[in-house]
Amino acid sequence: MAGRPPLEPARQLERAHRILDAAGELILRWGYDKTTIDDVAKQADVAKGTIYLHWKTREELFAALLRRERVRMLAQVRQARPETLRDLLVLLATELLRRPLMRAMLVSDTEVLGKLARQRQSGSSSMELGTAFEDYLGRLVKLGVLRADLTPGEHVLVISSTVYGFMTLQAMVPEERRTPDGRLVELIADACVRALGWTPSAPEAQALLDYLDTIAELAERRLAGSLRSV
Repeated sequence: MAGRPPLEPARQLERAHRILDAAGELILRWGYDKTTIDDVAKQADVAKGTIYLHWKTREELFAALLRRERVRMLAQVRQARPETLRDLLVLLATELLRRPLMRAMLVSDTEVLGKLARQRQSGSSSMELGTAFEDYLGRLVKLGVLRADLTPGEHVLVISSTVYGFMTLQAMVPEERRTPDGRLVELIADACVRALGWTPSAPEAQALLDYLDTIAELAERRLAGSLRSV
């Protein structure tokens, strides 16, 4: 007897997002190491084999989850229409604070991401901004917006280290003594732009727009590849 016909692409996509929703909820509740495919299937109300129609391994499933979080974060940043590097830093820090999975990825939180965090500690920058961010900062240097005695890679290092340091220390402080999130993002942005010698200039708005378009397209393309049925 012939099997059931495959779902329409739109329904396959809806199902994939439902599975990701379930995975996101469970990983925040129990952590990656304790979350199984069986758990995700039960939470999403699908058969275990259905998950493997989208992802061959648990690692691929959670990689797709993190990619979706990045796409959503960038969508929020773009919607706010930042015009300067400082605007961008405020928005990124704000999104990192309100998105537990993205924050966990930034600081390699093994309690949440477990083995996945340990695997991701090498490779791309901690902010997952990649070479496109270096290109963007290099363009700002040429525009005279940032100090020219640092390479774009060193600019990335300053920003990544600053964000990582503030976020990590915030998590270590007792809750009643933590800096309010709104104030924390201002401190992060100010520390970064002062270290980089940032001087606002009208042309930087276009450079930022081009950068956001580039990374949003890349993030969406990677997510789309992660959501295709096998």
